[in-house]
Amino acid sequence: MPHMTMPFTTLISAPQLQTLMRSGQPLMVFDCSFDLGDPALGARQYRELHIRGALHADLDKHLSAPHGARGAYGSVVTSAADQPASGGRHPLPSRERFATWLSHIGFGNHMQAVVYDRNGANYCGRLWWMLKWAGHEPAAVLDGGLQAWQAAGGELASGEEASHFSCNFALGAPRARLVSVQEVLGCLGDDCQTVLDARGAPRYRGEVEPLDPVAGHIPGALNRPFGQNLAADGCFKSAAQLRSEFADLLGNRPAASVVHQCGSGVSAIPNLLAMEVAGLGPTALFAGSWSEWCSDPGRPVERG
Repeated sequence: MPHMTMPFTTLISAPQLQTLMRSGQPLMVFDCSFDLGDPALGARQYRELHIRGALHADLDKHLSAPHGARGAYGSVVTSAADQPASGGRHPLPSRERFATWLSHIGFGNHMQAVVYDRNGANYCGRLWWMLKWAGHEPAAVLDGGLQAWQAAGGELASGEEASHFSCNFALGAPRARLVSVQEVLGCLGDDCQTVLDARGAPRYRGEVEPLDPVAGHIPGALNRPFGQNLAADGCFKSAAQLRSEFADLLGNRPAASVVHQCGSGVSAIPNLLAMEVAGLGPTALFAGSWSEWCSDPGRPVERG
C-alpha cells in the first residue's frame, strides 16, 4: 500500500504533483483548457499536449448544463436531476448530473483530483469548485498550470488517454456555497452581503460588454479582476500578500459576507480560491453571475 499523504485541497505545485504521481496514490488529473471565443480550442490543445494521464474536462460539454432539452449523453431532460442548478451563459448542471459524469469517467470518492489549464487558472477553478460542491474535499488546482508543469520538466503526452472503468461517485454534503439570483437580489444593500465582481474593470464599469446584452454591474459590487491573484510567474501570490490585498479591498466588510460573480460564474472562482489560500474562506459563488442578473430588465444595474 502506498503511504497516504494529506489531501491537497486548494493549490498543488508542479513538484508536489510529480511526487504524488510517483507515490501511486489514487489520483485523477484534469486538463480544463478552454477558450470562450473558440470553444473547440481547448480539446485541440489537449490532444496536442497535456500532462500524461490527464483527462480533458470541457467547460461547455462537461462542466455546464446542456442548453435546450437534451441532457448529458443525449438524454431528454425529464427529471429534476436534469434541471440546471443555476442560470447564466454557463449554467451549472445539477449535482446529480455532475456525479453521473464523474462516475462515467471513473472518478471515485477515494481519489485526489488535480485540475489545471493553460489560461491562468481561469477555467480549471470551475471543476475544483464543482468537486467541493459535490462534497469532495481532495481537489486542488495546479499552481501555474501547464506552463509550470512544463517548466518543472513534468511528463507530457499528446492524443487521447486510455479510458477508465466506470465507478460510482457518491455525492456528499456540499463543501461549497452556491447562491441564487433571488438571494443576491434579496440581500442587495444589506451588510450581510458583499458582491465581488471578477470581470475586467472596463466591463465592470459598463464601458464595454463583449458577451452579454447589458453593460454594467450589480449595484454596490466591488471589483477585483481575477488576474490580480497571480504573480508575474503565473502562480498565485503568497497567502500573506493575498490576505493584505483582500483586506484593503473589503475594508470593514467581513470576508464571510463575500459572494463572488463574474460574467457566467467561471472566472469568479480564482478570487474565491485566492480567499481560501489567504485563509479568508469559505465564501459563496453566484454562479449565474452577470449573464443571469442582466437577463431580467427589472433588476437594477449600476455603471461607472
